[in-house]
Amino acid sequence: MCIAETAIIHDNVELGDNSSIGEYCIIGHPARGEASGKTLKIGAGANIRSHTIIYEGSEFGDQLSVGHSSILREGIRAGVNLQVGSINDLEGMAVIGDWVRFHSNVHVSRGTTIGDLVWIFPYVVTTNDPIPPSGLCEGVTLHAGSTVCTGSVVLPGTQVGVGAFIGAMTRAGGIIRSGALVIGNPAKMVGSVRRLKHVDSGKQHPWYTHHADAYPPKAQSRIAEILAEVETACDEIDSLSPR
Repeated sequence: MCIAETAIIHDNVELGDNSSIGEYCIIGHPARGEASGKTLKIGAGANIRSHTIIYEGSEFGDQLSVGHSSILREGIRAGVNLQVGSINDLEGMAVIGDWVRFHSNVHVSRGTTIGDLVWIFPYVVTTNDPIPPSGLCEGVTLHAGSTVCTGSVVLPGTQVGVGAFIGAMTRAGGIIRSGALVIGNPAKMVGSVRRLKHVDSGKQHPWYTHHADAYPPKAQSRIAEILAEVETACDEIDSLSPR
């Protein structure tokens, strides 16, 4: 265990073995409402970098990794090996699966649900209020294996299918089918994710075919399940609009 002298660890924190807490972190920050006074549970092997604040009343699996100056609010239920970049704002009351990746400057609104092996890139915003400010909350759902690229906004109540890909600077809303590639403002499906191919390297989506080795052995069976579902979805989309 490595805890910086300037870090504040509140009494209602359960911190797993072999964890590291950086300078000026606040772990177990008091929350209001139904999460007030509830324990913050962080699994083994966490690495929480400087100036990060994590509120009470959340639960994170093993191998949590958080960058500098991020805020993780109350009521989050996250699986194993969540990686949160720097300057992230997770507004709480969210469900997050296993092996999820957030880059820097990501905003996750309250009520968001995120499946396993999802990637969210910088400056993405998920939203929840359909007519702000209204007090309404219609959470976004990002199903397993989906990807949201830089600068995109996901509108309240949006359902993003398994393995779908939201291109950079997209305004995504409604129901996005599994395996779909969507771009634009408003988002429009332009085919399946198979359209995404890097000419020089030959790498092509679905990404699980060339990036699975970046994940631990425990993730491989889940990756195979997602790949099978996405391949079927891509076949259906490609049959509608042959490449």
